[in-house]
Amino acid sequence: MNTTDNAITPAETTGDIVLTFVVPSYNVEDYLGRCLSSLLIEQDLSDTEILIVNDGSKDGTAALAREYEKRYPNVIRVIDQENKGHGGAVNTGVANARGMYVKVVDADDWLDMVALRNVLAELRTQTRAKAPIDLLITNYTYEKQGKRIKQTIRYRGVLPVNRTLGWNDVKRFRPDQNLLMHSLIYRTKVLREKAGLALPEHTFYVDNIYAYAPLPQVRTLMYMDEDLYRYFIGREGQSVEKDTMIRRIDQLIRVVRTMIDATPSPDAVPAGLYRYMIHYLTINMAIDSVFMVLSKDKENYRRKDELWAYLAEHAPEADKAVRRTMIGRALNIPGPVGRMLIHVGYGIAHNIVGVN
Repeated sequence: MNTTDNAITPAETTGDIVLTFVVPSYNVEDYLGRCLSSLLIEQDLSDTEILIVNDGSKDGTAALAREYEKRYPNVIRVIDQENKGHGGAVNTGVANARGMYVKVVDADDWLDMVALRNVLAELRTQTRAKAPIDLLITNYTYEKQGKRIKQTIRYRGVLPVNRTLGWNDVKRFRPDQNLLMHSLIYRTKVLREKAGLALPEHTFYVDNIYAYAPLPQVRTLMYMDEDLYRYFIGREGQSVEKDTMIRRIDQLIRVVRTMIDATPSPDAVPAGLYRYMIHYLTINMAIDSVFMVLSKDKENYRRKDELWAYLAEHAPEADKAVRRTMIGRALNIPGPVGRMLIHVGYGIAHNIVGVN
């Protein structure tokens, strides 16, 4: 786990801070103020904290963060570190969190204020419970620049609302229903002590690891049907753009290999959790495979085959389960025909469904 000179050794038992917001920040001076304003909604902020992890920014991010720290000295802490990438910033935030729960909010995103008040009320209840939940799940909205109609990902019909659940209470997810970093509020102890979270540094797309690897350590969860997280998409050079993802194929592969290594055997976790992990692993195998094919690079065609071979070698039971899915079967049609179908499928998804 990454630490800095600002690092502390927090204890969950104090109960003074309910929720820590970790705000990884790199060259986001144009967005950070909007993000922080959405977090500073309560008259009494004594049981929340905001950790701004300035990840070696070269613009005015650090100065703006310090301004907010001076205005809210009992709420906001700024941690400066040399650039370690998104994963390194999240690591630092989780290591220094004093809250019983932790929520990562990227600095160019923001939270809905009404939903946040409702979520905080529930988390305050959980801190007083004899057996507080390990994970709180909420909805998130794609705030696509230039799009008037916003797409919100909800989990109605998959997760019962407003009650403590086990993984076997979870029904099957649709392909577009995934538990992303945006939808998760972990109990800090789960990430730090049980899962031992340590995301790769200088690597994009590590939020997929964050939303996957700790799940076997989650015993209880709750879903609140609140449209909490606003996920901003559209600024130039963003990591989810098609051309950017093709350039970063090596990082996509690194992340999915880490997910494969974190995949438990089916007899080690509840059936509902294993079913979901196969679902999410399948989606990520699909993303990697699609962009390797879209690159039209023969070397990437070979790397696609290598990635599937890695899955078969390191998680053979998961490999069988992934290949049995409709997506898995489609991705493994060999030769030019299979690649053509992937191009056609991506075109439909991009132009009609709206995925990147």
